[in-house]
Amino acid sequence: MTRHVRAVPALLIAAALTLPGVGQAQAFKVVKFNIGGDGGTDYLTAEPGTGRVFVSRGTHVMVVDGASGKVLGDISDTPRTHGIALVPMSHHGFITNGGDSTVTMFDLTSLAVIKKIPVRTGGLDGIMYDDFSDRIILTNHSRPIGTVVALDPKAGDIVGTVDLEDNAPEGAASDGKGKIFVNNEGKSTIQVIDDKAMKVLASWPLAPCEGPTGIAYDRATNRIFSGCGKTSVVVDPASGKVVATIANGDGVDALGWDASQKLIYIPAGRDSNVTVVHQDSPDKYTVVATVATMRGAKTISVDQVMHVAYLFQPEYGPAPAAAPGSPPPGGRGPRGPVIAAWFFAISH
Repeated sequence: MTRHVRAVPALLIAAALTLPGVGQAQAFKVVKFNIGGDGGTDYLTAEPGTGRVFVSRGTHVMVVDGASGKVLGDISDTPRTHGIALVPMSHHGFITNGGDSTVTMFDLTSLAVIKKIPVRTGGLDGIMYDDFSDRIILTNHSRPIGTVVALDPKAGDIVGTVDLEDNAPEGAASDGKGKIFVNNEGKSTIQVIDDKAMKVLASWPLAPCEGPTGIAYDRATNRIFSGCGKTSVVVDPASGKVVATIANGDGVDALGWDASQKLIYIPAGRDSNVTVVHQDSPDKYTVVATVATMRGAKTISVDQVMHVAYLFQPEYGPAPAAAPGSPPPGGRGPRGPVIAAWFFAISH
């Protein structure tokens, strides 16, 4: 189908921001584009330095130019897609498909699908690349228990599986030294995985965090950031203890980290904003901005080369009227059609 791109004028955040260690005030700028296309969304992934952003759309993945909102390509046949991971060294990308329990492996240049990899655990959701082990790491809402599955990014073979303590694992992050840290949304814990032996080493409670989802690891200060609704936390991996808390919005489903800028981005889908936090020191964090987005925009990806954070959220029209005499819908109920597809770029 023909896709229409419509840019909305940039909105400047009103408050000027002075960051510790920076000699001049900074302001965050938000630009949004209507990129068109059908389908809902979950995660999106920015390719560092190229400006390309891979956006999940339920049954396909759109590839978008972050600067213009132009659609560059589309990867089809990704039923109930969730996340995208990119491995430049092997020239491959990977997409988790919950609908048929497969991972789509594709060529990063042509976007052509190479193969679909069956993953028998089911519950496919989160995905990331671990540079230390050179493996793709899947975090799966498997039943009866969640799993971590490791793939070889060159051949696409499954090379390891480990059972977790929760059936709702979310984001994972690597310390670059042999450990993977996995947020468990149901139990509000982090589990530590030996990524070579594929075994659980520890489990740490994250109180006062509830429902941790997004995660990042700062290798410079050895700190873990766990994104949680209303109160996110910073963890010292040497002790497993929470060393700082961050107040943010509700409805968090991801977390972005710009290491060189020392900025954490925490998106809140229920509160329609992104909390931007500066790392002043390993155990001190200052909220420097609250950037308005839209309701439902709960995942985020940061290009750490170009220093831009991206979000995406469809806008839905009215739901169809229920048939006369039918029972009221359970849960969220049916959605209306997609009437706009908003792609956000936050820069400073």
